Amino acid sequence: MPLTAESAAQQIQDRLKDIQQHIHIVDEERRRAENSISSLVRSLHATNQKVKPLLKASLMEASQEEATIRAALAKIHEIRSIRNERRIQARNAGNKEAIRRGALMKMVQLSAQTLPLFVGKLGERAPALCGCIPAEGNYVAKVGDNVAALAKGIDEEENWILAEVVQFLHRQNKYDVIDIDEEQKDRHVLSKRKVIPLPLMRANPETDGHALFPKDTVVMALYPQTTCFYKAIVHRLPQTATEDYEVLFEDSSYLNGYAEPLPVAQRYVIAYRPTKKGAGSGSGNLSSA
Repeated sequence: MPLTAESAAQQIQDRLKDIQQHIHIVDEERRRAENSISSLVRSLHATNQKVKPLLKASLMEASQEEATIRAALAKIHEIRSIRNERRIQARNAGNKEAIRRGALMKMVQLSAQTLPLFVGKLGERAPALCGCIPAEGNYVAKVGDNVAALAKGIDEEENWILAEVVQFLHRQNKYDVIDIDEEQKDRHVLSKRKVIPLPLMRANPETDGHALFPKDTVVMALYPQTTCFYKAIVHRLPQTATEDYEVLFEDSSYLNGYAEPLPVAQRYVIAYRPTKKGAGSGSGNLSSA
């Protein structure tokens, strides 16, 4: 059943109320946990108090606070899903919203900044599509997901572009994608090997460093203020959950073959996959782009 604008607005409003309640609960749980921790610290200096019961209480309160925060994050994810569903329905109905180039670039950047951060439980490893961890072989990107797509342009040259999944054609085992660039908006039907799902979660360098590309790794990265992926080398890894990679884009106009380092968000740094052009870049050379 189609999601109407009124229904979507109401569902979002309901979830915002839930989030507000979760925030109040977190505040209460945090105050209670801080008191318990203070009591635990004091008990460490007292010889006649038992530490174990206080420690268990502190751990339980911390777990409750974590569960409440995760519940709030789940509501945020639901809001994102509702908004995405409405956008897809509007597009399918032919309601095309004209987006200026500057606004599009801001949307691309915001999408990377608001990508959920993976916060695993004790001992839990980062899953597929978190940071640099690729999708599993049988994975199929969902409608509305952003992907890197190897598509032909007007000049019949193949380039890796930022695209959105319109549908997956199961019988053909191919994706139907649309160019994210408002000036192009071209549709492409491509085999799975020409489509790379983008990360669905950011990796926290402080806890999941294994989910980041190592320094000097050859990758494909979205060049700032464009919607094309180019061959690059990882120059510097993110040090915190909010930092970007610094990459060196391949550029033959420089003596060493690479341009100065530029920041690129985790969402737009993916494993290098060569094209038929061979030794060139993932999506052409910057000096000729």
